[in-house]
Amino acid sequence: MSQKTPVLLLKTKSVPGDAYEELFSAPPDGVSYEPSFVPVLKHQFGNDGMANVRSVLQSRAISTEEGSAYGGLIFTSQRAVEAFTKLVEERRGEDGWPHLQDVPVYSVGPATTRALKAVPQVPPLQVFGEHTGIGDRLAPFILEHYGEWYKDRESKPPLLFLVGEKRRDIIPKVLTAAGWRVDEVVVYGTGELESFREDFRLRLADTADRPRRWVVVFSPSGCDSMLSAMGLLDESTGKARPKQPDRNTLIATIGPTTRDHLIHEFGYEPEVCAEQPTPEGVWQGIARYSKSLE
Repeated sequence: MSQKTPVLLLKTKSVPGDAYEELFSAPPDGVSYEPSFVPVLKHQFGNDGMANVRSVLQSRAISTEEGSAYGGLIFTSQRAVEAFTKLVEERRGEDGWPHLQDVPVYSVGPATTRALKAVPQVPPLQVFGEHTGIGDRLAPFILEHYGEWYKDRESKPPLLFLVGEKRRDIIPKVLTAAGWRVDEVVVYGTGELESFREDFRLRLADTADRPRRWVVVFSPSGCDSMLSAMGLLDESTGKARPKQPDRNTLIATIGPTTRDHLIHEFGYEPEVCAEQPTPEGVWQGIARYSKSLE
């Protein structure tokens, strides 16, 4: 029987290299983990939202000039950046496209920031907020930074927020409460892969003999299928069954949004919620909890 601790990452593996796989394959504490991926979501760009943003870009309506429709951009997901990148690449090579070098672009964390810095804009985008990690911290950062960026204007120009169908509303709430305008444009939608539940069930069966294993959840989508495959969901009530003291499968979430979804929708509190939505944040939470069991 292998003594490696399986870490089932409920996400699509990033290419060419995945930071979660790299970290859990050689963690700083020397623990022997066995990372693997179980894709959960399928993504589709939204035609209406993409057309909206395309029109804004082509008309140069995002700039620092007085009277522009927008003075800045906000991204809180890599998928939104992928949609934006697709639009940029449609006219790649045109002089000055997409002419956003002077506009502040706000990003919620390192993964989204890396994606934004790879956008083929010359000069490159000016990206801020990577250190905040979550929307609750990004919102007040934007208030301060954007306020300073346009300190000479009595009225701050609106911000364009590229989002998915499912998102938290903390950033628009905070900014609109300050009297600012934030336009959310849905540029992609997500859905659960039809194969996820069976793929996950098979992976659980393959690792059933391990003394302990971890499931890392990155999104509220698919949580019902995950709990069902683990035998934790009471189908009659839609709520999770009580935890068993001898359970060998533990759950970690990428952040508070997914944790709160598990708690409020299913009555299940995961063992770990990463303090930062990064590979290091997930690993630190798992390592700390595992140590507490020794």
